[in-house]
Amino acid sequence: MKGVVFNLLQAVVSEAHGDDAWDDLIDRAAASGAYTSLGNYDDAELESLVEAACEKLGLDRGAVLRWFGQQAMPHLASAYPAFFEGHVGTRTFMAGINDIIHAEVRKLYVGAECPHFNMRNAASDQMDLDYISSRRMCALAQGFTEGAARHFGEEIDFQHLTCTDRGDPRCTFRIAWPLTQAAHA
Repeated sequence: MKGVVFNLLQAVVSEAHGDDAWDDLIDRAAASGAYTSLGNYDDAELESLVEAACEKLGLDRGAVLRWFGQQAMPHLASAYPAFFEGHVGTRTFMAGINDIIHAEVRKLYVGAECPHFNMRNAASDQMDLDYISSRRMCALAQGFTEGAARHFGEEIDFQHLTCTDRGDPRCTFRIAWPLTQAAHA
């Protein structure tokens, strides 16, 4: 996993709970704590940090990852404004994840293993996305999506229709825009 993900986690933990909380998390996870954005780190190190946060906060893995994604979005928008340029809302942002955003991530961070999103059944008021990743961090993807909606000032309804964590063959999300649906009613 690229160090930028660890840097984002440090930023959101420190912002929400203070620098001492980040240090405590590093100690609990027995993690190195020194991450450069271009560095490559074992996925297990991030999992250890998430597990330590789960224990500390009394939350499950999904809740911690979702919170992380939601809170990380403002930091991503600040650090990588080009990723957000040309997008008027969450719909275009999500539609451009594979071909625009993740392509740029791979240029910036050579060797980055990004998840893939297969968009299906896109309509004006909703879209279905298959989340494909060996990391099984669908809750993080949900948090990023919800954070993007907040960034664009939108309300979304996010449903996790199928999930590998529940034994399904893939994770499928349905993202709906209730205000768009209400406008058509």
